[in-house]
Amino acid sequence: MEAVRELGKMLLIAGAVLAASGALLLAGARLPMRLGRLPGDIVYRGRNTTFYFPIVTCIALSAALTIVFWIVNHIRR
Repeated sequence: MEAVRELGKMLLIAGAVLAASGALLLAGARLPMRLGRLPGDIVYRGRNTTFYFPIVTCIALSAALTIVFWIVNHIRR
């Protein structure tokens, strides 16, 4: 019975994370800074090519996911 309870908790957390992600995507157009176009992202426009590397976006997403997984791990204990 304990395993079913843990599964229920994880499903609720996953649902909350998905709902928050969906709300962020819906409101994302109105935010002053958009993910993928943050200051510090590298853009090189050549004559016939464009190279784009979202380094700051990667760092921001990594930090956010680290916090989320730390919270989930803390709740599971």
